[in-house]
Amino acid sequence: MDGETRQNWELIKTPPGIEWSGRTRYAAATFLYHQGEMSAEVLEVYRICSRLDAEDPLDVLRRWKIGAEWLARMSATDRSALMREIE
Repeated sequence: MDGETRQNWELIKTPPGIEWSGRTRYAAATFLYHQGEMSAEVLEVYRICSRLDAEDPLDVLRRWKIGAEWLARMSATDRSALMREIE
């Protein structure tokens, strides 16, 4: 994985509530979408949430019952990060 891709995987996980976090997540989502890593449907949720810094797009995906593949992927990414921290 190149540095730009790695950086965008980190940015997509920017926690809600931080100023400009919605726009940061959307920028990363756009990059990942163009890399073929997410669907247009999921990207649209990130777009909608881009001006709502406190709104977690993953929560929106769960509420709307869409993006199951993306949610599973993000959950697996979180578990991998946790395992690296423990080691």
